[in-house]
Amino acid sequence: MASNPRPADAQAIDEAARRLADGELVAFPTETVYGLGADAASERAVAAVYRLKGRPSDHPLIVHVLDAAQAAWWAHWPTRAQRLAEAFWPGPLTLILPRRDAAPAFACGGQASIGLRAPSHPVARALLAAFAARGGHGVAAPSANRFGRVSPTRAGHVIDDLGDDAPLVLDGGPCEVGVESTIVDLTRDRPVLLRPGGITTAQLEAVLGERVLARDAAAPRASGTLDAHYAPVTPIELVDRGEIDARIAQLRARGERVALWARAGAGSAADVSLAMPADPELAARSLYDALRALDRSHCRRIVVERVPDDGAWHAVADRLRRAATGSSGRT
Repeated sequence: MASNPRPADAQAIDEAARRLADGELVAFPTETVYGLGADAASERAVAAVYRLKGRPSDHPLIVHVLDAAQAAWWAHWPTRAQRLAEAFWPGPLTLILPRRDAAPAFACGGQASIGLRAPSHPVARALLAAFAARGGHGVAAPSANRFGRVSPTRAGHVIDDLGDDAPLVLDGGPCEVGVESTIVDLTRDRPVLLRPGGITTAQLEAVLGERVLARDAAAPRASGTLDAHYAPVTPIELVDRGEIDARIAQLRARGERVALWARAGAGSAADVSLAMPADPELAARSLYDALRALDRSHCRRIVVERVPDDGAWHAVADRLRRAATGSSGRT
């Protein structure tokens, strides 16, 4: 049996495309995180993704496409979508659009809308092109890990999470962005931000020339928007920078080993410490690596410096909040 993960050379990519066309699953890199891919037009293949991840069947997947032309096969394509695609595709932006009646609905979680993204990672694009050459229309690909856990940003993370159940994994190195895509709902009168990511609200508004609204109760379900998500096993606490030292002292006085992820100059008394980059893009890139490393540190608790919940930090703050919610109550 061939080794797994496999270097993402032309031969491996061609084999991966063949497997997708045969209804099998393949894990592959994108610029955001590694995805667990399936033929989005195959009910059996999409069901296998839900089963392997342990993902609720009403939680929709994102369909990865090569370009706007392929996206238009799946969904109605309004002017807003064209503007955003011209500005940010290929890249870390998912558009929620009205699904065409004739398009398969297996990846939509029972909704009339569909999430579409054109990734920029060269391996992902080569795989999508090879799959299209075999008649494929798109690849449904959530993160390649068990549902609710820390997302994989390296090929080895996929093997760590899925173990013997892992399909062929294409190794394209570490992910450049490191957090999941920005998701924008374009099914209503006004654009709505469903999930922050590598494209900021300000960037979206600059292209659209209008305000992008915050998510509300009427928003469609979308990937990665549950309150508890992206969580390690070890409980996480988000702590304001000025209170980190006192909180660590309190936890250690109770006999707990404490791991810390914070910007330089805080929490010198932690048992295990990793430096959070001061630059938000670098912090996003290292976020899941850091959470995985601290989760393996045999500490009782992970303390993380609370970061601003706006601007370039918005995506990091969002993932940390969901991770803390997802890990709460564990000991």
